[in-house]
Amino acid sequence: MNFLNQLTDGCKPQTKRIRYAHLSAFFNFVKNNLDPGFSNPCDSPMLSKLFRVKVKTHWDIIEKDTVDEIIFRTTKLRNRLLLELMARGAMRIGEVLKLTPNDIGDRKLLLREPKSGCEVEMIFIPQKVADRLKEYIRAEKIALNDRIFPICYEAARAVIEKAGNMVGIYLRPHDLRRHAATFASRSGVPIEIVSKIILRHSNLSTTQIYLGNISDIEALKWIDTLYG
Repeated sequence: MNFLNQLTDGCKPQTKRIRYAHLSAFFNFVKNNLDPGFSNPCDSPMLSKLFRVKVKTHWDIIEKDTVDEIIFRTTKLRNRLLLELMARGAMRIGEVLKLTPNDIGDRKLLLREPKSGCEVEMIFIPQKVADRLKEYIRAEKIALNDRIFPICYEAARAVIEKAGNMVGIYLRPHDLRRHAATFASRSGVPIEIVSKIILRHSNLSTTQIYLGNISDIEALKWIDTLYG
């Protein structure tokens, strides 16, 4: 175990799994060809679990028409803004819930102590969403340092699930953020902008996870669009 720790120290998870697999294969070769009584030190449930291959998760991407219908059918302004900030601004639910009027600067939102570890990050939103957000703050007389959405994560998640139920789908908070990224990408926004500006990711590989799978029909549609 100590040897494995030294061998994989500072490596990425995928590199760790590859090195463990190579080492395990070597020990299996020794056992099968040189010493049948040899016990493979990598052959333990704990190590197998620690270095197991990560199963990739493929997300179903919600189409723009469905997201638009969800938002338009949400009549309560607070709930609609909650949905729009995630679907149009690619915000995480926790980021939305932390917003205060002090963080609002026209179409730019200031995100303090973001997940990335940076001191601050900027989020850009459409003008119509920005106008609705500022009007809501004025109408509700929300103080500068008070939370705009003073509800807990569970309550916000319930709002999102209920909104999805209106159109017959199971909707999770991160589905809206993934939609924002995929819609931008398929609308021709460069992947670098999607990654660095919209999703605020540190690398492109993380962004690729968010972008949905493209079907054969959709691939042909894009080829026809590009080359007529």
